[in-house]
Amino acid sequence: MQFSQLTNDTWAEACANDGEFLQAARHWQGGLVVGIGQEKIGLALNDGQVTAGLPTGGGVITYQGSEEVWAKVVAAEPERFHNDLMANVAQDCGLERGGDKVVHAQYYSAIARAVELLRPVGSSQPLREGDVAKHGHIDTPVGRYVHLNLEGFDHRIYFEEAGQGIPLLMQHTAGCHGSQWRHLFEMPEITSRFRLIAYDLPCHGKSVPPVEKEWWSETYNLEGEFLRSVPIKLAEALDLESPVFMGCSVGGLLALDLAHRHSDIFKAVISVEGALTIEGDIKQYGDLWHPQVNNEYKARLMDGLMAPTSPKAYRKETSFVYASGWPPVFLGDLYYYVQDYDLTHKAHEIDTNEVGVHILSGEYDYSGTTELGQAASAAIKGSTWAEMKGVGHFPMSENPEAFKEYLLPILDRIAG
Repeated sequence: MQFSQLTNDTWAEACANDGEFLQAARHWQGGLVVGIGQEKIGLALNDGQVTAGLPTGGGVITYQGSEEVWAKVVAAEPERFHNDLMANVAQDCGLERGGDKVVHAQYYSAIARAVELLRPVGSSQPLREGDVAKHGHIDTPVGRYVHLNLEGFDHRIYFEEAGQGIPLLMQHTAGCHGSQWRHLFEMPEITSRFRLIAYDLPCHGKSVPPVEKEWWSETYNLEGEFLRSVPIKLAEALDLESPVFMGCSVGGLLALDLAHRHSDIFKAVISVEGALTIEGDIKQYGDLWHPQVNNEYKARLMDGLMAPTSPKAYRKETSFVYASGWPPVFLGDLYYYVQDYDLTHKAHEIDTNEVGVHILSGEYDYSGTTELGQAASAAIKGSTWAEMKGVGHFPMSENPEAFKEYLLPILDRIAG
């Protein structure tokens, strides 16, 4: 992009003709200012209607950075941590944000889309032949419910399964549900050897809260003891012998937690986006459950955790699931992710002669980074680690074909 050719008018015109931006910007009073070195360009918003020019007032959000940094952000294929504004700020890669935090959360979908429109035509991978099923096709997995007694309460847990052979329990990410694993169910090279079981955590997806408990009057925080009990009780109820556990994000941390505490139950664990600890303070994430911020914010944040080259349809589907969840659940799951879980001084106790440990890290993930995954593997003698190029935080749902190339060698090793 040549910044000298960029004008308020051309940017505003692009936004005014973009359906995604207009949907996200509805009702916005204020605007966006991008500072490129000493120059500034802007979008003014009046109840969601965009015009060219530098906006004023309390609803204005600013992003400031050097021309060098912005050149990376608006590249056709941005490198890791420059593909998303929040990723850049979180990893201290050169951008500075200004403006009201709540307004930023309310309109982050519009802000991020406006910046995407500064890029050349994107290079996300197209859908493959077969990704769109024929009319009448019935997918492979069968969904069922099982009742588990968790901490003294009856929980009706939803799970889907397909395949035969070694049981493989699969847990979704924070605030999500088991649909993230849907592509694996349609891979016969996996289901011919593994019985895949994807479950929804309590209060996620189709696993409704327990009827015996006044959950609506309590703060939802996902704690380790409760979380660890879910796959253990599920394996017990389904009479699974030496199952494998695979989880992503929160589930990726849980995988290592289970390897440390319950190596007698699991044959192996696969930690997708795993780490020894994730730095953060749960109080910093309050805008994820705020009366003035809807679930669209969570969805767009997740988009920024994915690789820009992953198929856009699958990235948007992954984000869609986040917008569909019970409002408190994502923030509550992060209690385990950033506060309860920490294996920094315990990981060396994991015996990989008792339980296999395999860690996979997505190149574009700015939360469970490749550096964190590699450090976790270094601390666990006998574990394996690989960086998954061209994917981010949700490899199994954002780019299942790419994920398969990294997963199959691990499954081969486990089956062998």
